[in-house]
Amino acid sequence: MIEISHISKRYADTVVVDDVTLTLPAGGVTAIIGPNGAGKSTVLSMISRLLPMSAGRVLVDGIDVVNGDSKELARRLAILRQDNHLPMRLTVRDLVAFGRYPHTQGRPTIDDAAHVERALGYLGLAELADRYLDQLSGGQRQRAFVAMVLCQDTDYVLLDEPLNNLDMRHAVDMMALLRRTSRELGKTVILVLHDINFASCYADRIVAMRGGKVAYHGTPLELIQPEVLRDLYQLDIRVHEIDGQRICVYY
Repeated sequence: MIEISHISKRYADTVVVDDVTLTLPAGGVTAIIGPNGAGKSTVLSMISRLLPMSAGRVLVDGIDVVNGDSKELARRLAILRQDNHLPMRLTVRDLVAFGRYPHTQGRPTIDDAAHVERALGYLGLAELADRYLDQLSGGQRQRAFVAMVLCQDTDYVLLDEPLNNLDMRHAVDMMALLRRTSRELGKTVILVLHDINFASCYADRIVAMRGGKVAYHGTPLELIQPEVLRDLYQLDIRVHEIDGQRICVYY
């Protein structure tokens, strides 16, 4: 369980995240949605210690992310950011192997190699394992970074816009894989999404942010409602039920 208590982030006089308190239970897929500038990525970055908090506290299974043991946290929580800057002359296998560093501290074992191969297979990257990152399409590169995060084998997987650079087919494949990761491997997946239809169809829970605050949180059935979405996005959004799933139309 991730317990978020009164966290805020300020840059001078600008408040980006404003006194957010939230509990994210273990298990399942949680999608964080909301308009641009809502504070979604900032909250994710503070949970994962990539960004210091101006105020508040975050506990991951009772461990304080600021004062807790860094090695223990790295074994429990992994994050994929939007901006990943690594040398492009890395191979896919080398990149995925970085996910094992919290466990190996640079001294990989046969077991670590097995984790790498398993992550490559899980993301359908086995045939691309020896290619360099600059030889991949944007979508293939994104899958390689997700494989690196899964290879870390943490209880909590945080993903900031994991559908970037993916076409429709690969975006669907990615969301299906993340849902399968949660169900089959017991991972807690928390991700920032812009596409509310993916949140509706694949998430167990949705956190909706606006203006640096949590505006709504609940199940897709509770949040994918015209009046909720109108308030959140200041836009009339039609909601249709198709094959038991709520689909939004906004153009």
